[in-house]
Amino acid sequence: MEAVIERASPNRDADLASLTRLREELNTALRGKADVIELVLACLLAKGHLLLEDLPGLGKTTLAKALAHAVGGCYSRLQCTPDLMPSDITGFNLLNQKTREFEFSQGPVFTDVLLADEINRATPRAQSALFEAMSERQVTIDRVRHTLPPTFFVIATQNPVESHGAYPLPEAQLDRFAMRLSIGYPDAENELAMLRDDATGAAAARQHTAVLEPERLAALQESALCTEISEKVQRYLVTLAKATRENERVMLGLSPRGLLTWQRVAQARAFLAGRTYVTPDDVQDVAGPVLRVRLAGDFADVDSYVDELLAATPAPLYD
Repeated sequence: MEAVIERASPNRDADLASLTRLREELNTALRGKADVIELVLACLLAKGHLLLEDLPGLGKTTLAKALAHAVGGCYSRLQCTPDLMPSDITGFNLLNQKTREFEFSQGPVFTDVLLADEINRATPRAQSALFEAMSERQVTIDRVRHTLPPTFFVIATQNPVESHGAYPLPEAQLDRFAMRLSIGYPDAENELAMLRDDATGAAAARQHTAVLEPERLAALQESALCTEISEKVQRYLVTLAKATRENERVMLGLSPRGLLTWQRVAQARAFLAGRTYVTPDDVQDVAGPVLRVRLAGDFADVDSYVDELLAATPAPLYD
């Protein structure tokens, strides 16, 4: 058994209060999806990016807009189509006829929250334009680097049932996402409340509120990634990763980058729970969303394999 001593942080109360306000704002925008909101926040605090795979009309755009407003940041939407060019994403240099000098015109990637809608409809060439932005929060145009906001967050969507004219995302790009989620349909009571709000005009009158500033979000992200994780839990993560690489049913095991992402998301999960340390439960809680985006193999679905993986791998115990 490993005893963990929880160390108090002078900013902890303020951090928890900020997270509570952020949760409340997002849960107001996306009714009845508290579990999804919690995972979205974990992805955001881990400095990751999110892939939403779901049917149209379930709230993906609503979530992205509400998140951008809640963190006091800028929001951009990129509608991905086969004729989309890389410069349509990153921006380009334009000749100023008066000064006879080139000036850089920023693309939609220069924002805090970018919604890349139907990302799998863009060609691989256009999709690759997001690689550098997602990995390093910068883009390079004509050998000049342009820095993106430190809180830059991509929410990409794809429709799982309509593949005509779509380009499957390459494994290298999938590995840039921290997790893959589905919102799913709301329950009957929340759909009824949605209808009432629409009929009375309450939905149109509702204004999204900024509960944070981008600088405050950046501070929360740093605090989340400072969440203590013991060597026992890290060994547990390594054992799980190794198991994916040695299983004949898995075509491509978890990469070291994926393992680092898993640890960061687990740290963010613990931080959201108000703890200063990571437990094996945190690792298990985010295993599905993290592995869902980066594992493929001979199994019905990734979630069933993840359940088997966690059941077959003993977790370290805590007092």
